Amino acid sequence: MRCKYACGSHESLTRRSFLGGTAAGALSMLGFGGMTQVEAAKKLASQQKQVVVFWLSGGVSQLETWDPKPGVETGGPFQAISTSAPGVQISELLPYTAQQMHHLALVRGINTKENDHGKGAYIMQTGRKKQPGFAYPYLGSTFSHHLAPPKSPLPGYISVGAGGSSAESTFLGPRHAPLVLSNGKAPSNLALHSSMTEDRDKLRRSLRHKFSQRFEQKRRTAHTEVYNQSFDQAAALMARSDIFDFSKFSDKDVERYGKHDFGRHCLMARQLIEKGVTFVKVGHTNYDTHSENFNFHIEQLGEFDKPFATFISDLYDRGLLDHTLIICMCEFGRTPRINQRVGRDHWGTAWSVALGGTGIKGGAVSGKTNETGTKVIDREVNGGHLFHTYYQAVGLDSTEEFYPNGQPIAKADPKAEPIKEILA
Repeated sequence: MRCKYACGSHESLTRRSFLGGTAAGALSMLGFGGMTQVEAAKKLASQQKQVVVFWLSGGVSQLETWDPKPGVETGGPFQAISTSAPGVQISELLPYTAQQMHHLALVRGINTKENDHGKGAYIMQTGRKKQPGFAYPYLGSTFSHHLAPPKSPLPGYISVGAGGSSAESTFLGPRHAPLVLSNGKAPSNLALHSSMTEDRDKLRRSLRHKFSQRFEQKRRTAHTEVYNQSFDQAAALMARSDIFDFSKFSDKDVERYGKHDFGRHCLMARQLIEKGVTFVKVGHTNYDTHSENFNFHIEQLGEFDKPFATFISDLYDRGLLDHTLIICMCEFGRTPRINQRVGRDHWGTAWSVALGGTGIKGGAVSGKTNETGTKVIDREVNGGHLFHTYYQAVGLDSTEEFYPNGQPIAKADPKAEPIKEILA
């Protein structure tokens, strides 16, 4: 259903675009079936990092979340509340998240200088502005490339209710494109047809592989690589279809997370992280509140707050938070000025994101906006600074380079640097 309050930009991530993402990738996992949660957590902790992004599509208001300004003309009707992090306050619309702020850090000084949905989303998911003739890999594909176990036959990027495209992996290749779980459902056709035995399937795949090798001897291209990779991914997915069994959540867990799509998606993300998936992106839409901003945020953040906080708490209780980076972000914030429709418009000039988990100093705050929230007055940063921070939080060198076609490409903007005050 189209949101009447949204701007109508074709770049905005609507429900249709969420469901229409290309399931060109697959997942990367470590194989912890049969282990207890404690054993699995210990094994994961001894290996590589994982990442979860909560993508609040459309642009959530920083003034109704991470940087409230009560009592001023731009602040709106909501109050600021104290949190579990001493001296840190957030909006009263996030009471459950407030109890988890000792696990989270806030970046309140973001200025991407971009108010377009598509361009803003690109900056926040690649760390750069769009450039003619070149495409940077998205965050999920980048971390799949760096963090997924090298011997795993599957890429490590799954998108749950957040859309995605094979184009996100760019020069990193189809192995690191997202597997999109449209509407939070497992991929279809994970089981062999009843008429197909396992032995017959192996023979079939072996024959296809031989023909493909013969073809590639004279016609090897990027297209043939994608074609072959899709078959390999499908076979690997079928072999580990158990990680997509989302039917066994307890009634207690369903009640804790909420009986709505976002609650279910957060529970799915928890299971995927427990199973060893490298990167999970969870979507919540649509925050493009050009009208009725306050009523909408009451409703939408009321749905977001408890599942998000419960997810953080559950990862901590299971020993998973120590090696899982959590990022809560969107393409831009909302204008401090309240428009004539009681809405807030696009605002990339002074806004906020939240981070937590591995490599992050819980309770830390970087950046400051002025009294009315119209500009950053301390520690201004952009998408490049955030990407350096993400890399370093998971133990990667953000100053290294990619080498597509032998040409050096900086992994993070060399003009920026990590936000060291929030790094543990």
